[in-house]
Amino acid sequence: MKRPHLLRVEAPPETFAPLFAAATIAGLRLGWLDLADPLPPLPAALAEAARQGALRAVAVGREGTVVVKPRRGAPVLDDLLREHFLGTAAVLVRGAAAAPRLTSLGDSQWRVATPKGNLELTTEGLVTRLRRPRPW
Repeated sequence: MKRPHLLRVEAPPETFAPLFAAATIAGLRLGWLDLADPLPPLPAALAEAARQGALRAVAVGREGTVVVKPRRGAPVLDDLLREHFLGTAAVLVRGAAAAPRLTSLGDSQWRVATPKGNLELTTEGLVTRLRRPRPW
């Protein structure tokens, strides 16, 4: 499995709408992983089914699908990536993750803070870099 690139973010998802749109046009898939606590309340029936031992509890509606999977212990990032983000070029991770930090500078400009320094890129430049095996 090719591991997707990870970018740590702090802003809400709507901040990244231009990036999601440009990636889609370029044929790339991006994911969003929220590791920030606390988790919003789960639908009661799904939470109860998971507590009772269901492997997965799933609800489907017009706007999406909600899946509750019981878990013991702390989440393992590589397991989450393998299970939920197969085929994505990158995953934007909100919460504690060892990954370069992505910040919007507005007007289709982005800053990627890496251990080697900061990169300032346009949306198109960022999408182009996400195609590379080692974008930073």
